[in-house]
Amino acid sequence: MRADRLVSLVLLLRQQGRLSATALARELEVSTRTVLRDIEALSAAGVPVYAERGRHGGFALLSGFRTELTGLNHDEALALLVAGSRRGAQAFGLGSALASAMLKVVDALPESYRDTAAGAAERLLIDPETDLLSRRLVAEEVPDAIAAEVLRAVLAGHKLQIHYAAVDQTPKWRTVDPIGLVTVRDQGYLLATRSGADRTYRLSRVLAAKELAEPAQRPDRVDLDRTWQERSTRFRTGGDQVTVLVRVDPARREDLVGTALAVRAEEADSDGWLRLEVTFQDPRHAEWALWQLTTDAEALAPQWLRNCLRNRAAAIATRYGVSS
Repeated sequence: MRADRLVSLVLLLRQQGRLSATALARELEVSTRTVLRDIEALSAAGVPVYAERGRHGGFALLSGFRTELTGLNHDEALALLVAGSRRGAQAFGLGSALASAMLKVVDALPESYRDTAAGAAERLLIDPETDLLSRRLVAEEVPDAIAAEVLRAVLAGHKLQIHYAAVDQTPKWRTVDPIGLVTVRDQGYLLATRSGADRTYRLSRVLAAKELAEPAQRPDRVDLDRTWQERSTRFRTGGDQVTVLVRVDPARREDLVGTALAVRAEEADSDGWLRLEVTFQDPRHAEWALWQLTTDAEALAPQWLRNCLRNRAAAIATRYGVSS
């Protein structure tokens, strides 16, 4: 909206000083012509913005001009600035709104708080893009248009049509009643019902979305955290679960348990290793988990899992065998 853009323009000039039309256009994601029109509108409204000519010229505000947004203390502003560094808002198409909000938060601070809060926020990093082993933590990409359409339907309480690509299925159109949005480790999910049945959709698999005018059939209030926990529990306890008997080096016990759904039994062997009976989501999950532990674990049963791991190891040995 233009009003929001005008506020953002003023805040940019207040916090960064003189900026060229090109720089403002880049920050606001509009054309330079739009920036020039906005500058004219601000001047007409009495905002003391002026232009400086020359190589290092640009637009600036008269010294001392500030917008009055008060009420935040230092710690409150710091909490908002740190929260604003997280990437969760991207999953719901709120990245640009978050950037605009952060400008307003900084401008809302009293002069004595502004520099110290912004500096403190720079020293706190939440959810970096890579871990200590330089493994990139890739956030799922959701087109802004799709995320915005889904968000509008959720907040307005309207039915939603989505073109959804479920795993190993042809994409299909579905009409759902949206309940809420959840982001977990930069993955966004739509919690909804379809024909009265609970459904959970991964936003990255939504190929298109359209908000409908018809009201959604859903409760007036929702405990989203509880709803998510209930659906997560059903997911973990459903599917083609398998129970596996495993011997594992005690030093790798937590690695094994951390990937399993449940530990049903545990005892120590005479050689100091542990013998565990653990449950996995499905056969593929069990094979993956045991393969990660290499020689620090041994699947004792079932036999099909031993066969799968042996075949994997044989294929690796063949690939890296000495060439004749």
